[in-house]
Amino acid sequence: MKQKDYYIYLDEQEYSQVIQSLIALKNDLIAQGRYTDAVDDVLIKFTKARKKKITVQYI
Repeated sequence: MKQKDYYIYLDEQEYSQVIQSLIALKNDLIAQGRYTDAVDDVLIKFTKARKKKITVQYI
């Protein structure tokens, strides 16, 4: 079964908010003494994702 690919388009502010949210979630999990492996994986994937500049046209 082929896995679907998903794409999200974020501006710089949204990108920064996602990173900050993931870091805050990781800190909360550490404070609770829980594992952070899943958050670490998402954080790494998100920061290594290819960035593409696009032009948005409003009609």
